Amino acid sequence: MNAVEQYINKKEKWRKELETLRAIFSDLPVEETIKWGAPTYVFQGKNIVGLAGFKNYCGLWFFQGALLKDKKNVFVNAQEGKTKAMLQWRFYSLEEIDTNLIKEYILEAIENVKLGREIKSDRTKKELLIPDELQQELNANKEFKSSFNTLSLSKQREYADYISDAKREQTKLKRLEKIIPLILNGVGLNDKYKKC
Repeated sequence: MNAVEQYINKKEKWRKELETLRAIFSDLPVEETIKWGAPTYVFQGKNIVGLAGFKNYCGLWFFQGALLKDKKNVFVNAQEGKTKAMLQWRFYSLEEIDTNLIKEYILEAIENVKLGREIKSDRTKKELLIPDELQQELNANKEFKSSFNTLSLSKQREYADYISDAKREQTKLKRLEKIIPLILNGVGLNDKYKKC
């Protein structure tokens, strides 16, 4: 039994649906593999579709689904605000699975890869916004400023957000007091929670 079959067998509630969905790929020019713990279908090195079963539904993930025409309006965005390209097609019963329609969508996704169409992920860095309380301390204390500037941008952002997230001025000042020794020691706010 290969890894995909093992995955499907573990999803007892959705086994028939997942087997039916898997069969659609059998005569398509895709490679079947496991990625992120679930069956994934790849064409020319690009992830096309993922297959998964959950508590209340099973479904297909089209990695570049936003490029598809979706003439039957079948897609939902499973992670609104987090993903732009990936869309999900959910099934709640075996009867909902229209093999021919699904194959049309998969073939369109394959064609998009052939044409080089792709939505790139927008991994732009979040801007570092220094709250007034932290900025005043940076201006007043050269050693503190030097230590702060040697921290990675993500650690600087953690500290800035920690102070900004406080609602009351008194809380902001208490937080500033707490982080000064951490910054002087070159320690990130959440370092103690991170695995080495």
